[in-house]
Amino acid sequence: MREGEAVVLANSGGDEHQGDGGSLVDYAVDIYPLSRYYFGTKDALSTKDETPADSLLRLKSNYEVRGLRTSVQGVILVELFKHPHLLLLQVKNTTFNLPGGRLRQGDSGVFVLLFACVVDLEGLQRKLSRKLSPDEGSDNSDEIEWEVGDLLGMWWRPEFEALLYPYLPPNTKQPKECTKLFMVKLPVCRKFIVPKNMKLLAVPLCQVHGNHKTYGSIIAGIPQLLSKYSFNMIEA
Repeated sequence: MREGEAVVLANSGGDEHQGDGGSLVDYAVDIYPLSRYYFGTKDALSTKDETPADSLLRLKSNYEVRGLRTSVQGVILVELFKHPHLLLLQVKNTTFNLPGGRLRQGDSGVFVLLFACVVDLEGLQRKLSRKLSPDEGSDNSDEIEWEVGDLLGMWWRPEFEALLYPYLPPNTKQPKECTKLFMVKLPVCRKFIVPKNMKLLAVPLCQVHGNHKTYGSIIAGIPQLLSKYSFNMIEA
């Protein structure tokens, strides 16, 4: 047996079916029409104008000071044309991003990162409010709190390079970044207030699926992560 090879753990040679048929959990998600939501703008957020190479250099310098970087991102769905659409942010008509951001570095080790913790949930709520909610003190600042649900998946950056993995590669003792994806459940209605230098898009899942070239590996893999859910399309 060599590292990296598939290992046969059991082979019954038959078509036996184990279980009582009642162990599967029915994951149902209500998705409301896009028309239920209000969209507005607010003052622009400061963003770093840098190339992917510059971003990796910054990651390296920050890692030397603070250690592992943790990012949290929200998967938000709405209904349009009776099909689930994924909400994405776009800056300067270039890169597509899930709403979210980076948390403070160095607060937890790899073991803690293997499950969702309070820091992740509160951090994502804070990032979503910063990019999609009215600013504090504004007339619309009494918005409903973001409901962060299931941890859908995690992506790892083992080295200071662009390549990401949906698992922690073998023999990686000091990964450089971990990105966590969470399902975010929307209420019946909500106000989305987006910074003026960002664009909020509703992209159909069928367009996102497998489209690595346009959306990158993380976003392109979201339809597979959502395959365990059944969607209830709520009519307007």
